[in-house]
Amino acid sequence: MPETRNAPTAGLPAFEELKFRGDPLADAVIADLVRSGKTGVVNEVLAHFRDNDQPVPADLPESVRRYLVVTDVPPEWADLDRVAGAYEFFVDDGVHVASVLSFGAMVNCYAQPRPSRVLSLTHRLNQPHRRLSETSQFVLNMMGPAPFGAGGAFVPTIQKTRLIHAAVRYFITRSGEWDPAADGVPLCQQDMLGALLIFSVQVLDGMRRIGITVTEREAEDYYYVWRVTGAMLGIPADAMPETLAEARELNANVVEATYGPSPEGIELTRNLLRLYETMIPGKAFDGVAAAMVRQVVTPEVADWLEVPRSRSWSRVVGAGTRLMRLLERSEDRSRTATAVLDKAGSLLLGGSVRTLTNGQPTALTIPAGLREKWLATGVCPAQRAPSRAEPETR
Repeated sequence: MPETRNAPTAGLPAFEELKFRGDPLADAVIADLVRSGKTGVVNEVLAHFRDNDQPVPADLPESVRRYLVVTDVPPEWADLDRVAGAYEFFVDDGVHVASVLSFGAMVNCYAQPRPSRVLSLTHRLNQPHRRLSETSQFVLNMMGPAPFGAGGAFVPTIQKTRLIHAAVRYFITRSGEWDPAADGVPLCQQDMLGALLIFSVQVLDGMRRIGITVTEREAEDYYYVWRVTGAMLGIPADAMPETLAEARELNANVVEATYGPSPEGIELTRNLLRLYETMIPGKAFDGVAAAMVRQVVTPEVADWLEVPRSRSWSRVVGAGTRLMRLLERSEDRSRTATAVLDKAGSLLLGGSVRTLTNGQPTALTIPAGLREKWLATGVCPAQRAPSRAEPETR
C-alpha cells in the first residue's frame, strides 16, 4: 500500500509541537500496571519474551496483551523487501555502524540537554555500560536479515523499549522534578525523532568521517530501516522525513539546533569515556577513545561535552582515518586490507560483549545469519552465541 503523508516533513513549529507529545498507547499500559501493582510480574514475564514469532505470553494483564498484539506488525506502508535489502550493508559494515554509533551517536545524544536530564533523573548517569549494552543489542537485533519477520528478535525489543520509555515518562512526570509546561513531556516524540536522526543520519556522517565508504543506496536503505523502526516505536509517521535528503535537512536545521552544553551531558560523556578506557587494554592507549570521539562528532559538540584533547592521539586517529580510506579502496581485492579495516571496527562492539553489569557478563546476541557471515570474514566480536538457557542480564 502506498504511504500517505498529511503533514510537512520538516519545520520548526511541527518539531516544537512534538515536545508535548508522549506515546498514548504505551503510556496507558504503564498507568494500568501501576494502578494494579503488577509491574513486577510483567517484568518477569517479558524477560523471556524475545522472539518475533513467539506467541504472546498468556499470563499477562489484558492491557499488556492488547498492547503486544497491536504493536506486533510494522506499519502498512513498510516495504519489507526494501528492509531486507539493507542486510547486505549490515553484513559489510554493521560492525562499523555499531562502533560509530557508540563513539559518536551516543555522545551526540548527550549534547541534547533535556534528554540528558532525563537520564540523570532515572539515576543512570553512572551506568554507561548498561546504556551501551542496551543500545548495542537494539541495533544488533535491527541488523538481522528480516528484523520484523519470523526468526528475528527485533519486534519484542522495540515493544519493551517503548514500555520502558513510557515508564520513564510516568515516574519523572510525577517526581516533582519536572515542569511539563516548560520542559514538555519527558522522552517526548521530539526526543525520539531526534534520537532516530542521530542514530541514522549522523551515524552515516560519522562513518564517512572515519573513512568508511557508504553508497547513497546503502545510506537510503539504512535510513529506511530506521524510519520503519521509528514508526514501531510510536513516532508519528507524518513527523518522520520520508527521504534521506529530507532527514539530513531536518537534522541539520532543527535537531542539531537543540545541541548545547549541560552538566548532565558532560558527566554522561565523562563516564562513557571512562568505560571505553576500561575496554581498551593497557594504560598506553588512554586517550585514544576521546580522540575517536573527536574524530566522529563535531568540534563544537566535543568542546561542549569537555571531551579531552590529545594532539598525539588526534594525529594517530587522523592518520588511521586516512589509512582506513586507502584500505577501503582495496577491501574487495585484499583479504589483508579487509582484516585490518574490520578489526578496528570490531574492537568496541567486542568490548560491549565483555562489559560487566553488576558483576555479570552482558551477553549481546548477534543475529545468527549475521554472526555466521561476520565469523566467515573474521570480524565477529563474539565467538559464540549465548544459549537460550543463559539468563538475560539487564
